[in-house]
Amino acid sequence: MLTLKILFWIFLFVIFYAYLGYGILLFFLVRIKRLFKGRKKTVHDPGYEPEVTLFVAAYNEKDFVDRKVQNSLEMEYPAEKIKQLWVTDGSDDGTPELLKKYADQGVEVHHKDERAGKIAAMNRGVQFVKTPIVIFSDGNTMLGKESIRRIVNLFSDPKVGCVSGEKRIYAKDKDSAAGTEGIYWKYESTLKKWDAELYSVVGAAGELFAVRTNLFQKVEGDTLLDDFIVSLRIAMQGYTIQYDPKAYAIEAPSASVKEELKRKIRISAGGIQSILRLLPLLNFFKYGILSFQYISHRVLRWTLAPLFLLLILIMNTIITATEGFIDFSHVFTWLFWGQIAFYLIALLGWYLENHKIKIKAFFIPYYFFIMNLSVYLGLRRFIKGKQSVNWERAKRGS
Repeated sequence: MLTLKILFWIFLFVIFYAYLGYGILLFFLVRIKRLFKGRKKTVHDPGYEPEVTLFVAAYNEKDFVDRKVQNSLEMEYPAEKIKQLWVTDGSDDGTPELLKKYADQGVEVHHKDERAGKIAAMNRGVQFVKTPIVIFSDGNTMLGKESIRRIVNLFSDPKVGCVSGEKRIYAKDKDSAAGTEGIYWKYESTLKKWDAELYSVVGAAGELFAVRTNLFQKVEGDTLLDDFIVSLRIAMQGYTIQYDPKAYAIEAPSASVKEELKRKIRISAGGIQSILRLLPLLNFFKYGILSFQYISHRVLRWTLAPLFLLLILIMNTIITATEGFIDFSHVFTWLFWGQIAFYLIALLGWYLENHKIKIKAFFIPYYFFIMNLSVYLGLRRFIKGKQSVNWERAKRGS
């Protein structure tokens, strides 16, 4: 029983560290670094205005084409230095035809009838990029007007190989469970800012990220998290991934938690795949602080933390069964009922979500549960090989 209790505390610590502890540690590490080296200064060269390519790999985005193109034309950056490149492979809703009307405004379209997935479109389309920087963005996301300028500014530092923008969620319905997605991304944004200040962000947001074109490496055709693999392979070359939250892409939240779960299952399956393909990055001796950030911020959330959540419930039940379920003189009794209460609140959040009742306090545990459930479902899908590389966008709220 003593061994079981020791394991319980170890597993609980790993869970805490993966979701909150790393953020706390990162907060202090960044401040210690500032004490010795001062606040990290952003390299800024006002004369640095290279041409950039705004690259959109799109599948059936007819409803967003006009807004996206217009949004891209309104960037606070010299218009003649922005090239718009769309790869619309597999689209059969009129997206390629609609885009062609913007040819005289610098929009270049490449289309194949075959649909092979987003990464195939990226691998194929990068050959048409003639600018030193390529900025990847989704067809259904709108960019902040300063996004391109802020991204380019970070590239004026030759050590920077990739820049990630921020993913934002329209907060039209703050009290829904799917709206909790926005709260999660705000927390993630804070961690990314600290990661970047300590050394490097670990992975870019697919909604908006940029790379030096000459550093882009074609990725395996069955890759699920293209943004993650592309960006980290650049970091593994000795460059850093930087982050500017004021360079942002914004989209509506998932229409429901069911839709959000669909998206997270795909991400989880891709996370497992990415860990296997980036095994060398686990080598602290070669990659140092990048490995530390990668394991702390990503690997634990896709592997041990979800597993340990299940195990501590089982272990806690066994321990409490021997000490008494109503004997509150034991800390394990409190912890057991605390876990039961948490999952009951998550269940209540599910009930409220389905009945359109908005009480945010119940949605946060529900969203956290969904996040971890998606890892199990994603792992199962990955093992069975049933996760298609063709992206199926989650339905978004209006």
